[in-house]
Amino acid sequence: MTIQPDYSALFTASPYPYLLIDTAFIIIGANPAYLQATGRTADEIVGKHIFDAFPADPDSTNLDEVRASIELAIGTRQPHTSALLRYAIPRATPDGPVFEARYWSAIHTPVFDAAGQVAYVAQNAIDVTDLYRFDDATRKYYLKQDANAVPDIPHMNRPQMHEAMTRIMAAERSQLQVLFDQAPGSIAVLTGRQHVVDTVNEAYYALVGHRDIVGKPLLQALPELAAQGFRELLDTAFASGQPVVLRDHKIGLQRQAGAALEERYVDLLFQPIVGEDGRVTGIFAQGNDVTRANHANRALSEKVQQLEEIRANQAFQLELSDRIRPLGDPDEMTAVACALLGRRLAASRVLYAEVDDAAGTVFIRRDWTEEGFASLAGQSKTMADFGPDMIAVLRAGRPVLNEDVQRDPRTAAYTAAYAQIGVRADLLLPLSKSGKLRVVLTIHSATPRAWRHDELSLAQDMAERTWSAIEAAQAQAALRIERDQSQYIFDSMAEGFAVLDRDWTILRMNAEGLRMTQHTADQVVGRNHWDVFPELRGGDAEALYRRVMDSGKTEIIEIPHLLPDKTLMWNEVRTHRSQDGGIAFFFRDITERRSAQEALKIADRRKDEFLAMLAHELRNPLAPIGAAAQLLQMSKLDEARVRQTSQIIGRQVDHMTHLINDLLDVSRVTRGLVTLDSAPQDIRQVVAEAVEQVAPLVEARRQHLALRLAPDAAIVMGDRKRLVQVLANILNNAAKYSGDGGNIVLETETEARPAHVLVHVVDDGIGMSADLATHAFDLFAQAERSSDRSAGGLGLGLALVKSLAELHGGGVTCTSPGLGKGSRFTVCLPRMAAADLRADAAPGAPAAQPNARPLRILVVDDNVDAAAMLAMLLEASGHQVAVEHGGLQALARAEAGPPEVCLLDIGLPGMDGTELAQRLRRLPGTAGAVLVAVTGYGQESDRERTRAAGFDHHLVKPLDTRELFAILEKV
Repeated sequence: MTIQPDYSALFTASPYPYLLIDTAFIIIGANPAYLQATGRTADEIVGKHIFDAFPADPDSTNLDEVRASIELAIGTRQPHTSALLRYAIPRATPDGPVFEARYWSAIHTPVFDAAGQVAYVAQNAIDVTDLYRFDDATRKYYLKQDANAVPDIPHMNRPQMHEAMTRIMAAERSQLQVLFDQAPGSIAVLTGRQHVVDTVNEAYYALVGHRDIVGKPLLQALPELAAQGFRELLDTAFASGQPVVLRDHKIGLQRQAGAALEERYVDLLFQPIVGEDGRVTGIFAQGNDVTRANHANRALSEKVQQLEEIRANQAFQLELSDRIRPLGDPDEMTAVACALLGRRLAASRVLYAEVDDAAGTVFIRRDWTEEGFASLAGQSKTMADFGPDMIAVLRAGRPVLNEDVQRDPRTAAYTAAYAQIGVRADLLLPLSKSGKLRVVLTIHSATPRAWRHDELSLAQDMAERTWSAIEAAQAQAALRIERDQSQYIFDSMAEGFAVLDRDWTILRMNAEGLRMTQHTADQVVGRNHWDVFPELRGGDAEALYRRVMDSGKTEIIEIPHLLPDKTLMWNEVRTHRSQDGGIAFFFRDITERRSAQEALKIADRRKDEFLAMLAHELRNPLAPIGAAAQLLQMSKLDEARVRQTSQIIGRQVDHMTHLINDLLDVSRVTRGLVTLDSAPQDIRQVVAEAVEQVAPLVEARRQHLALRLAPDAAIVMGDRKRLVQVLANILNNAAKYSGDGGNIVLETETEARPAHVLVHVVDDGIGMSADLATHAFDLFAQAERSSDRSAGGLGLGLALVKSLAELHGGGVTCTSPGLGKGSRFTVCLPRMAAADLRADAAPGAPAAQPNARPLRILVVDDNVDAAAMLAMLLEASGHQVAVEHGGLQALARAEAGPPEVCLLDIGLPGMDGTELAQRLRRLPGTAGAVLVAVTGYGQESDRERTRAAGFDHHLVKPLDTRELFAILEKV
């Protein structure tokens, strides 16, 4: 006999409390266990709305959570669990009813009728009040952690308590897993002495590549780490129980199968996991990829090192000039110059080798050597002994840079001669006169050495300066000894020279001296010096001349001299006493050098200000990044706080990236490494794009930007992106230095200079002093600013504007009536002639019109925003667009409905764009589709890879919509 189960009896006998609620929230039944738990009778609650049957205190009840849980069970047709609900129930007291706060663990399960519709919801609620405590200060509840947290609870049997604890643990485990997966740093949990990978988060896969690693020993899962010392690091942490911390550590990762190792820099923490018995059971591994920060720091260090090298070289040149200027003996000049250069380059030996080309020998009169290195002073050497090929290069007037005489094919067969003088590398600079090799500046190194370009430039500059000074000193010595006053010597000298007797009569002045002083021989020779040059009387020059006449000691002075044409010239004057008691003096124009010295001081000051400013700008985002990193290491962060912290880090990293990009951009432009993509451009469209870029800043400061554009077409030949950059930088500058509510006017002009287009940007901002306006386009030049640096920037924008305008064959100027009176910037660009316009396609035309026939287009990009925007653009042009964010999904979409055009991002996760293209070509429906690569990589090698993968076109982000629509028109 088959017994039919009595479900009603089972409902009544169940020790678990159950309440039955229909879809209108009306109670239709409750079992005895539920009535006992709530202290109510069936007559009191059945037939009533649940919230009427159990009135709640709003301050002590999660009514919305209860309602939402029931609605979710009905709507999803699936059970819904609320691990913890706070629901106060009324309790009778002698003073009247009061609400008693209780905590419940509830599950709402939908029950279906014969037609498959939800008939009612079964609520299974367990009272877990004794398992929790409530914190009034924070208004949060927490599981009790003490030893008495789980007593023998009278109203809860053991199965109920087990069920409640299971729900609570599942909820907390789910929350912890979400936090674990969303942590921005890579995390892995390793177990046992073999460091088996137990758990990793998504950030870990992003770092090492998506490969099968869970359940494997780490060094088996990531074999490339074995040879990089990670076994020792992990074993040390496991054995010692102490954390291992690595900062900015270089590692190589094979992030794709068969690929070469990819260099990354990471911050790593290996934290031992200690069990209750005090023994290490595993390792908690945490890492942050700091590769971009490492590269940025290295780029900054290299730039600072370049600036320091320039400063050191300029200081060296000034010291060289100061040291050899007062010397009259050529040998002393040579000795001083060689010593300075040797110490500056850390060489082993420096010398001037005097060449006797006819005899094929060189003579070393003097040399400088580092301590313990043998001198060659007073020796002669046969040039052929050191390699005929090397000597031929010197005779041709070219320098020789030999990094290792034993390996260089020009000297490898002559190493014995080099070994005899202790040389393994040398740098040789030929000095020729009248087409003949006369002297070779020689720098020796006892060890192999790779000579740098800046070292070669420094040596060349020193050789020219020193040899010029030596020639002048030799000429002066010959004059003092032999009194050779021939006109030939005078006129062949590169300096001014004059002779005065004791009565100040000018006996002679050479042609260079006459040219420099803007006089003729008739105006000078035979006349009193003070009559010819009255402006020098009573000054430093007269005092010097009289001292030399009296003492006979040679002296040097630098003096300003106002020429007849009112030009101020600085002269260096070297004065000697002649045998008859008069004086002879040499003078040369050092105006350029003095200007260079002043410019060097200004540049040095600006460089220091720039470095301080750059440090400030880079340090600012580091503070919130550091605070965010510390916050992420704290426990019990909710999801919203983690998301907020990650967004802060992202914004600050973007800010640092913009700063580094600005530095690299101005470096490329100033070094001539920028190639313009020139085409005819309508200046009105360039203005429109520039205004679009600066509009957010103008609107944020409630400023008024007025456009006054010339009515006729103004076409220029140029690179649109760079021209937009020029105008956007000037507009941005105007907005930054104009107050809130200020006025900015942009005006184009074509009539004032018909062959050019003028763009004026006028503001009523803080204005500029005359000095600042003169240097506004200098690198790092900026106006004074407040301590909060509200205007921001690194002083690069206007320097970039000037360089880009000049690259386009134009220029830029600025004027200001003064501080507080605004500024006016004018960009001048060559205007294309009408004949040129007819020869070219209409410049600056709008983006190509959409194809008359709508196309089926598949857009694949893991950047959701970028894909959405591109899809909107294409749909607006009449095309039918499908969007996917991964390779496998894209293949499935293509098989379901083959597209005619596929726009594929290359950097897709998992299956990248090149593999996706190859697989699309193998599908019958897409074998003939037009495949377009959309990527941030635009090198020729990148284009070759996409062509090999089957792409028809290669577009570089950000997309040029005209180019894209031109491709679609041809489909």
